[in-house]
Amino acid sequence: MQATQQRYYSPEEYLALEEAAEDKSEYIDGEIFPMAGGSTNHNRIAGNFYAALNFAFKNEDYDAFMSDVRLWIPKRRIYTYPDVMLVAGKPEYYNNRTDTITNPQLIIEVLSPSTKGYDKSKKFEGYRTIPTFQEYLLIDQTRIYIEHYQKTDDKQWLFSDYDESDVTIRLASVSLEISISDIYNKVNFDQVDGGITPDVGEV
Repeated sequence: MQATQQRYYSPEEYLALEEAAEDKSEYIDGEIFPMAGGSTNHNRIAGNFYAALNFAFKNEDYDAFMSDVRLWIPKRRIYTYPDVMLVAGKPEYYNNRTDTITNPQLIIEVLSPSTKGYDKSKKFEGYRTIPTFQEYLLIDQTRIYIEHYQKTDDKQWLFSDYDESDVTIRLASVSLEISISDIYNKVNFDQVDGGITPDVGEV
């Protein structure tokens, strides 16, 4: 992602622009970054994980959301659109906006070439300032590979990774196991999707 202009916007200005825009953008401490286009692999992986969460917790007090719902991170002044979020209990809406929540427990990001550095570093740093946030999964869309972070203490996170299709991931923050094969269902690693935009990792 690349900033729109060399100027700083208030959060209120960003929200006004976002409501009028055709395409989504992220807000990072005064700067606005247009979001890169998705791919069919990206869409399938996010949809598969969302469907698994939605089915598993259909009768329980959890809500799963996809990337149409925005996340506000006040300690980093970031508005972003995670690929999938899971909320325990009721969503906490920022300023009564039903398109923006503040209390995810689990976040899933499908990695794109243009944003994977940011998702693994500064974005994760921002997520870790959210009191309710306990678990993070980063899913590669070009091969079978998933990075899994579980919060074990206030400042400690346990890391695991997976690169085989015949194993399952046991989520720590909720009672759920999901197979790698289900996450990658119908994903085609031979196809070429989308373009590459400048990396936001240096923001």
